[in-house]
Amino acid sequence: MFALIDCNNFYVSCERVFDPSLNQKPVVVLSNNDGCAISRSNEAKKLGIPMGAPAFKYEKVFKEHDVKIFSSNFPLYGDMSSRVMNILSSYTPNIEIYSIDEAFLEFKGFQEYDLEVYCKEIQKKVLKWTGIPISIGIAPTKALAKVANRISKKFPKKTKGVYMLKSKQKRIKALKWIEVENVWGIGFRHARRLKNLNVNNAYDFISLPDHWVRKQMSVVGLRLKKELEGESVLCLEENRSPKKAIATTRSFEGTITDFEKIKERVSTFAVCCAEKLRLQKSTCNAVYIFLRSNKFQKRKPQYRNGILMTIPFQTNSNMVISKYATEGLKKIFKKGFNYKKSGVIVMGIGSNKNYQINLFENENPKHKKLMKTIDYIQKKNGQSKIKLGSQDLKKRWKMKQERLSCLYTTKINDIIKVK
Repeated sequence: MFALIDCNNFYVSCERVFDPSLNQKPVVVLSNNDGCAISRSNEAKKLGIPMGAPAFKYEKVFKEHDVKIFSSNFPLYGDMSSRVMNILSSYTPNIEIYSIDEAFLEFKGFQEYDLEVYCKEIQKKVLKWTGIPISIGIAPTKALAKVANRISKKFPKKTKGVYMLKSKQKRIKALKWIEVENVWGIGFRHARRLKNLNVNNAYDFISLPDHWVRKQMSVVGLRLKKELEGESVLCLEENRSPKKAIATTRSFEGTITDFEKIKERVSTFAVCCAEKLRLQKSTCNAVYIFLRSNKFQKRKPQYRNGILMTIPFQTNSNMVISKYATEGLKKIFKKGFNYKKSGVIVMGIGSNKNYQINLFENENPKHKKLMKTIDYIQKKNGQSKIKLGSQDLKKRWKMKQERLSCLYTTKINDIIKVK
């Protein structure tokens, strides 16, 4: 059996842990640069504030209903997530951390346990030790555990946040209830195509022939169908494979028209990608750079473009990746536009131990040792101590975070003092 644990309105719940006055009140947490809603309390959802709602469009709603707004506080959320996951791992050694607020548990050898009771114990302990409310879905497969979790959140008064699909009758009822677009693993395009074929829910989906699903949705779709039928074919990913692409993208605090300022940003993004590559012991051989104007300033001219720059050898060097990123920027930058966002995505990722050597052009062999030394210094003394010449040595780009809460668990001066 599998269980999917999902922290309820996670970012909002983290804010409420350290400020109980927020309980029972509408609360919204905004994305980077206070852009749009990425977490909403149930009270905020009832006001009709959708996920991804641009903050500036809903300012009137926020004021009218006294909605409490917070900037995203990822150091706090990351630390609270680690605490929750540590508790979960004490109940079973088989755990897959799926996201910052979700985890799959597999119960091998738990035949003598009442898993509903066991999961209620988990729920109580997480709430008591961290203050974070969680919902739990239990089922024979990962995909069905997702369905069960959705039911537990949809009907909290009846399920008390824990629901188990333990019979064929319950499984069929659940599959007829959940709409096809809400099934884990079925994206927007597949959902639209299935709807056109009158496949409206998960039960309709599993009624399709295997050969059609395999042809139209590949082996991934067929595996999902088997999972929904109660056959477990997806194992836990306890050690997640390295990422196939790494991105660093940001919206600017304001709009930028100057090339040199954008160049500094792109160079910084490239260095950040290089650091992420080295952290997972990988290299890349391609860099994609994009640039966008402010789409909300509709009266002003709009422009968006991107370019893929191929690197003739595998690398994770700050200097090399930054060089190709800034060269790409020169090719797509145009004067006369108010730019709001840019980003760097590294591709062609492979291991830093095994890769094809270019016969004619290779990376400077000194870079590898240099990067190792830089990483050591940055780790010891804090990030941004060493920068490239293309980066601003004095300026530390900060996101717009006008409603940031304290770093209650990660900064000594922000720890709550009990009088």
